[in-house]
Amino acid sequence: MKRLAVTFALACACLALAAPAQASVDVGIADDRPVGAPDGGAAFFALMNDVGLRQVRLTVMWDPAQPATIENQAEIESLLPVAALRGIRVAFSVMPVRARSVTGSPRAAAEFAAFLQLLAQTFPTVKDVVVGNEPNQSRFWQPQFDAGGRGVAAAAYEALLARSYDALKAVDPSINVIGVGLSPRGNDNPSAAGNVSASPVKFLQGLGAAYRASRRRAPIMDELAFHPYPKKDTDPLLLGYHWPNAGVANLDRVKQAFWDAFGGTAQKTFEQGLRMNLDEVGWQVAVTPDALGAYFGVESVVPTNEWAQAAIYSGLIRYVACDPSVDSVLFFGLQDEPNLDRWQAGLMRADGSPRPSYDAVRAAIAQTSGNCVGRMRSWRHSHTVDGAKATFPKERRLPVRVDAWSFLASAEEDAVFDAGIYRLAGARRAGRALRESGKLEAHVTRFVRFPARRLRPGRYVYSIRIRAAANRVRVRRVTSRPLTIFRSR
Repeated sequence: MKRLAVTFALACACLALAAPAQASVDVGIADDRPVGAPDGGAAFFALMNDVGLRQVRLTVMWDPAQPATIENQAEIESLLPVAALRGIRVAFSVMPVRARSVTGSPRAAAEFAAFLQLLAQTFPTVKDVVVGNEPNQSRFWQPQFDAGGRGVAAAAYEALLARSYDALKAVDPSINVIGVGLSPRGNDNPSAAGNVSASPVKFLQGLGAAYRASRRRAPIMDELAFHPYPKKDTDPLLLGYHWPNAGVANLDRVKQAFWDAFGGTAQKTFEQGLRMNLDEVGWQVAVTPDALGAYFGVESVVPTNEWAQAAIYSGLIRYVACDPSVDSVLFFGLQDEPNLDRWQAGLMRADGSPRPSYDAVRAAIAQTSGNCVGRMRSWRHSHTVDGAKATFPKERRLPVRVDAWSFLASAEEDAVFDAGIYRLAGARRAGRALRESGKLEAHVTRFVRFPARRLRPGRYVYSIRIRAAANRVRVRRVTSRPLTIFRSR
């Protein structure tokens, strides 16, 4: 197959202006490459037009050493009108320059909020602002845990997000305040040898707890930003993660976690119209032999191949277009970085030539216009516990005394349980003869053991009530078939 080498300069001269149709899901790119380009990003935006990409997310760093300085202000000012002419929607991702930039000073949160106001006043045409980046990762936010091992990042970030929301809305109520920029994975382990972090589900849990404790009567975000990267670059699109982490296949898990955290408060949930901005996603790709000259260094991951990436990216657009909660999906990087130790998930290789994913994304956008082709997927919050189950003994007749009364229980999320052995009077439970309670760790099957006591002869059942640790309102009760206790001779 012939590959047409496409360079930014050539694209600027040759690609026509595009006028993309209105789409239910915006497909775009997260890439700072147009900032500082001599042409104001014209060639970059022309490539976006060619593919059909409608949104670009730019990074704006905040430095507490210079709290009122907008880095690259002149370069951003020069590219905004060029992006507007090309029909490109610009979003800012505003993040602290260091992991302790906010937590390291009592003045920092107020200064960060003031910086956001300055940014909004300086660039009034930019209406989408992501506050922070992956605060559930120690690379971007510290501390994650206190000396006692309790998670503290979510509460600190919630206070910053609330202050930021109010600051931006005071400048312009129409600004779309996008919260969190949530990483898809975390280990929830304060003693981890590396990458001390919080899982997305448990970070949202902490965020909601802090919000409720603050007694705030206003929202803290208009959209939730989430980065559904795969666990491994060789994973297929819908492989997903185990709870409490989440990927593309687990968007409903994120929605449920958000409902558990904020349901019944002034912060709207996905059932109330909150939308999700997938503002970073990408599968890294192995470099083809004919493009190796454009790269240097050593690859640090096991990448997928170009054709697999193309199929995944095309499938991703079609998949999220059928989720009414998704507002945008942004691929991380239009063109590869040449250093193999960095990021190679672009639609273009480092030499400017298009990958198969370039054409695959263009075709998917052209064929769907960002709309669902097929059936829309619906979601409502769960009233039960994910994967909760119990396995009871098969014996239906037992003597009045056994070595241990027990059965197996498990759940696919952290939970607590209250279990018992109940005596039956006819078809009804007359009373609890034995009781046990405790915790269920997600994905771990455990024995629920009762004391080795004598039971009066009669008919009994095992029964367990399992409650989600994230929200005790969600309950699953499982009861065994009746068993008969008899007096042995």
